[in-house]
Parts: sequence; C-alpha cells; structure tokens
Amino acid sequence: MVTIDYLVVLVYLGGIFAVGCLFALKNKNSADMFAAGGESPWWTSGLSAFMTMFSANTFVVWGGIAYRQGLVAVMINLMYGVAALLVGYFVAGRWKRMGVKTPAEYIQLRFGNGALHFYTWFMTVFRMITTAGALYALGRILVTLMPLAEGNLLRDPATGNLSLYWGIVIFSSIVVIYTMIGGLWAVLMTDVLQFIVLNLAVLFVIPLALSRVGGIHAFVDSAAATPALHVKASEVVSDGTLLSPISGDYTLFFLAGWCAIHFFMIGAEWAFVQRFICVPDAKSARKSTYLFGILYLVSPVIWLLPPLIWRVHTPIPPGASQEVVLRMSETAYIDACQSVLPVGMVGLMIAAMFSATASMVSSQLNVFAGVMTRDIYRPITGVQEDDHKLVVVGRIITVALGAVLIAIALAYQSLGGAEKVIVTITEMVVVGLFAPTLWSLFSRSVTSQAVWVTAGVSLVVGIFVRFGLQPTGFLSGVAAFKPMADWVQANSSTVNTFTGVVMPVIILAVMQFFTRGVAPGHQRVAQRISKEQALEASGRVRASRLPAIVVGWALVGCGLLMLALVLVPENKNDRGTLLLFSSGLLGLAVLILVVSLRGLAHEKRTRNIEEI
Repeated sequence: MVTIDYLVVLVYLGGIFAVGCLFALKNKNSADMFAAGGESPWWTSGLSAFMTMFSANTFVVWGGIAYRQGLVAVMINLMYGVAALLVGYFVAGRWKRMGVKTPAEYIQLRFGNGALHFYTWFMTVFRMITTAGALYALGRILVTLMPLAEGNLLRDPATGNLSLYWGIVIFSSIVVIYTMIGGLWAVLMTDVLQFIVLNLAVLFVIPLALSRVGGIHAFVDSAAATPALHVKASEVVSDGTLLSPISGDYTLFFLAGWCAIHFFMIGAEWAFVQRFICVPDAKSARKSTYLFGILYLVSPVIWLLPPLIWRVHTPIPPGASQEVVLRMSETAYIDACQSVLPVGMVGLMIAAMFSATASMVSSQLNVFAGVMTRDIYRPITGVQEDDHKLVVVGRIITVALGAVLIAIALAYQSLGGAEKVIVTITEMVVVGLFAPTLWSLFSRSVTSQAVWVTAGVSLVVGIFVRFGLQPTGFLSGVAAFKPMADWVQANSSTVNTFTGVVMPVIILAVMQFFTRGVAPGHQRVAQRISKEQALEASGRVRASRLPAIVVGWALVGCGLLMLALVLVPENKNDRGTLLLFSSGLLGLAVLILVVSLRGLAHEKRTRNIEEI
C-alpha cells in the first residue's frame, strides 16, 4: 500500500462515520433504533440481509475453496439464494404481519419468558464468539496489507506492518461506534454502501485478471483442464476439474442439507428476521428477501471469479503438500487482487474486506442490543416504549457488547482450534434451535415444549455423534460403541445431515401430531397481528426516501474518487478502465438522485394536500 491507498481507506471510514451521524437524527425512540421505525425501503433491507452473510471469512474460506475446487464454491453459495427465495415465499411476510418490533418479542409472546432468556443468552454467547472469529480473520488479512513506517506506535516490529492487536481494536471500534450512534438505520445504510464498495472492487478486478490469462475463452479452456483438489485427512486428492459443480465431500446431498440449514437460519435467525420487520408491510418483506435470494443466485459467480482466475494464472505445483495447498488457497483472493489493482484501488479492496465483516458485526450488535434493551431491560424497569431513555440504554449496551466482542477477538490467537469447535456446535444445533420458531409461525398448537425438546435432543445427539463417536471422541475407547463408531465415521456426511437437519424436523412433526388445541402463545400473537393489520391498512408507515438519496451521493463520491485516480502517474495503463467505471458510477448516481428527489417532492406535495 502507498499513501493514496491509505487516503482511500480514510475517506471510506469517514463516510461510514458520516452516515452513522446522519441517521442518528432518526433515532427518536427504541423502535427507530432497533426496527428503523418500520420505514426501511425493501431494497435497503434486502441488500443489508445480503451483506449480513459476508465476513472476512468469505474471502479466505470460500475464496480458498474456489481456488482448490473451482465451481464447487459457487454451488455452495448458490444454496443461500435458493434458501432465501423459499424464505421470501413462505416466511418473510408472516414475520412482518406479527406486529413485533424485535424477533425476541415474538419469542416472548409465543413461548414465554423462559424461552426468551434461553434464546437470548445462548445466541448471544455463540454469535459473539463466531463474530469475534470473523473480526480476528479480518485483522489477520488486513495487517498483511498495511505496512507502516519504522517508529509508528501501531507497527508490529516483527512484520513491519500494522500490528494484529491494533488492527482488531481500530477496525472493530469503528463498527461499534457507528452502530451505537445510528442504530439499525446506520446498520442498514452502511450495509448498502458496503455492498457498493465490495462489488465495485470485485468488478474492477475481474476484467484485469481475465486479461492476465488471455481472456474469458482461454480461462474457461484452462479451468476445464485443471484438476480440482480436495484436501482430505493428510493428503491432497484430485476429484474432477475446476468446472465440476460437485467435488469431494461437497456432494448433491451436502448441497441439499446446506440449503435446508440456511432456510431455517435465514427464516428464523434474529439478524435476518430484523430485516423482515423493519420494512413498512408484508409485501415489502417478501420483496426484500427475493432481492437477497436473486443476488445470491447471481453474485457468487462474480465475486468468486478472482481466486478461480488466480488458480489458472498461478497453478498449484504438482505433488504439493497439504500445507502448501491450504496456504496458497487461503491467500488466493488477496494475491489475485493485489496482482492487478492499480494504485489507490488496493485501498478500495481493503475497504471492501472491512465492509464484508462490518456488515456481520454491526447486524449482530444491533439485534442483541435491541433484545436486551426492549425485551429484557424495559419489562424489568417499566420504562415506556417511546421513552428516549431506551435509546441511551441501547447505545450503552451496544458499546458493552462491542467491548466483549473485541476482547474475544483479541483472545482468538491463543484459543488455537476453538473456532472449529464453535463452528461445529453451531452447525450441529442451528436447525434444532431455529426450527421451533419457524414451525410456530404456521402452527397454532405447538408450545414452549417444542423449544426445549427439539433443541435439547438435537444438542445431546449432536454431541454424542460428533464428539463421542469420532476417532478421538470420548467413546472411541469403549468396545461396545466401536461398531456404531465405525459406521458413523464411514457415513459422517449422511449422519451429520440427518442428525442436524432431518431429526429436528421429525421431532417437531411428532410433537405437532400429538398436540391438540390452541396454544396460549398463539392467542397472544393473534392479538398483536390484528393491531399490525390495522396499522398496515391505514398506510401510515411509508418507506423513507432518504436511503436512496444517501446511496446516490455515495455513488457520486465513489465515481469522483475513481476519476481522481486517473490522474495518478502510476495508473497510466489502467486509465481507460478507471474512466469507464467512474463515468458509469456517476451516471447511475445522477439517475438515482433525480428519481429520488422527484419522489420526495411528490410526497411533500401529497402530504400538504392531505393536511389541507
């Protein structure tokens, strides 16, 4: 990185702070801070949900799979799109019709205080740990790209780059501060801006990278002849080519299970449910989720191309060890971008990587701060819902959760393999945890027992299978379990999918069959639904025009920034590409601003007429 790259990063971070401060003015009560007052446009909600799936691990994990196994990584990510479309059709509108301001409020109404506290603390602990892992991964990536002069207090003497400690503290603090100031509005709008920056950086890389390998046709021919490598145990196995849609452990059965898991996750995890709730009506909730799904059916092909192209450009040496293959794959995305980006655009790439993780972190901070403020603190203290004091409390809780998050991220280096254990447990219980909530949206009779039985059995069976019957498991030395352990290890993919996905659904189906009558929780929710339907019918809540105006001016800023990079002497060979991108961004910005400002003027005239 050079001075211009650092300047680009600083401009981007300044813009993020400006957005957080701008939308702080809209946080007049807790509903504004944690549900955007129900005024979020559907496209803002959809883009925010899309970005919530991203983190620094996107570049390392999925970029690494794309480098080793090619099209397989695209197929895995396409399952997010299929799951989101299904959620949009069956679930998203139902969440909005519930009339709740947070998903935890629905849990309390439907299942009671016990289930509320179980979900709140269980999910807070695991999401804080897994999100901290993403922050740690971001720090590891960025510090390798940011050299500092000798004597700089933020410099790591061993590497000469920004130290990991300060990298995590600085970038994490930025996310915590703008989330604390602007609430969900800031989260939504920074997610949209981050979507722009991320895709701008990737779209800029692709044509430059393709030109290095002889163009699109030469790339396809080479990819079709390059073997996909699957890292298994202590060996590297060739299985298909880079254009094979399935390879290694990533079979069609795995893809089906992956889609099912994310149907329950997108349909019931609080960070996504919050996006369904913050829009004006059920139709907008469905449209936002359809946008999320369509983007995930298109974008993986685009943003996973750089590591794929890099594999053709820089092949893995024949006979390379497992360590070499993994090391080359983990840095493939960064190497591909650094090899082609002109001066200044490396800074934009760093901003894009920061954006990916910031979206996940800000979403989790806001949703859990909202739950603790509205659904735990408010009932205990009796503070009125429209009291501005809840906004202050929410900001304090956001900062506290952010401090915990930073502390865990800083401890990750000493935790060793803890991240793998956490990810395994999360995958093991995700359907068991979220399926009862999703099931209750359609069932009148299931009670809180569905939560305890489904989650409890899933957890016990998951621990037994994944940690007891494995080669180094706690039952591996017991002779009576050896036949079962051998069978589980030989069919691990099938067993994991059955116990993690199919079994919780079977449990709920059995409980549904033997349950009669209408659950008290369903009656409480029905009363809330009637109030929401009356509000929706009145048309009093309308989508705000401000987000589109902010996006328009953000595009103007990006366009002018790329136009300025044309004047940098080192970018002589890339001036044509920079001019093309900058003119396209400025043209799109003008179109968005003209349409948005006209719409805003029309709304003002309509309100004036109604008042008269």
